[in-house]
Amino acid sequence: MSTEPVESADANDLVITRTLRAPVSALWRAWTEPDLLKQWWCPKPWTTEVRAFDLRAGGAFHTFMQGPDGGASDNPGCFLDIVPHARIVFTSMLTAGWRPNTPWLGFTADIAMSAQGAGSRYVARVMHPDAATRERHEQLGFFDGWNTCITQLDEFALTLAPN
Repeated sequence: MSTEPVESADANDLVITRTLRAPVSALWRAWTEPDLLKQWWCPKPWTTEVRAFDLRAGGAFHTFMQGPDGGASDNPGCFLDIVPHARIVFTSMLTAGWRPNTPWLGFTADIAMSAQGAGSRYVARVMHPDAATRERHEQLGFFDGWNTCITQLDEFALTLAPN
């Protein structure tokens, strides 16, 4: 298994590459412990409920997000690949046990993290089945929303990092 995200020039991908202050060990904990994940997963003031979290290929990854105005987003999915302290790949196109899903927004996310100085290089590559889905995701605020969450992740993970 590769510890790098899928490298492609696919026009259906949305990619964010950032240098974070938190070390990989803290980012990994924030990503892989459900009680920690829910503290940074969606842009505040929204909240996250982790309904299923089975960190293995084929395992369930299901979050439910609730907004202060009553808005909600139910997101069942499936982990596809896990490389400890390096890579997490999940999709909304499948649910636990590789069961097909018809999500409201279909994508596969490849999250890679690697040490960079005292911090980390963090790459989120979100792959879509077609240009229309990619465009819809971007218009829904992909870059603002995912960057907000990555900033929240970095700030939260710094509280987990050894001093």
